[in-house]
Amino acid sequence: MSEPIYLEDLAVGDSFTSEEYPLDAEQIIRFAREYDPQPFHLDATLAQDTFFEGLAASGWQTSAITMRLLVGSLRFAKGVIGANVELSWPQPTRPGDILRVQSTVVSVTPSRSRPDRGMVVLECITSNQRGETLQRMTSKVLCFKRGQ
Repeated sequence: MSEPIYLEDLAVGDSFTSEEYPLDAEQIIRFAREYDPQPFHLDATLAQDTFFEGLAASGWQTSAITMRLLVGSLRFAKGVIGANVELSWPQPTRPGDILRVQSTVVSVTPSRSRPDRGMVVLECITSNQRGETLQRMTSKVLCFKRGQ
């Protein structure tokens, strides 16, 4: 396991790459049944006549997988604690996609009122095995200083 990351360890342009996460139709349907029960997430046949023209994962499932991958690749001391997020899904996540997240530090801002912490803005791109962007997320994340 890698060392925890503290605010002073980060600089603009730093990049982190997650492990891979394979996704299959069964996982997509199971998630949809529980959290987003729409035909294009639940049934490959019914999904053919929808906007997606085939089975597609819920964007929220893509986000959940992204979070899992972020936690593994960004070992922030005291956790990955989000404060704000902008999110888009340029194209659907499909069965057979293998997801990976590339996170890049956009800014690092120490807090003026709380000397033990600061905010880090990350751009996180979730892509598949073909390098196609499935999700783009810009997130403001709380990060603590060492020894605080």
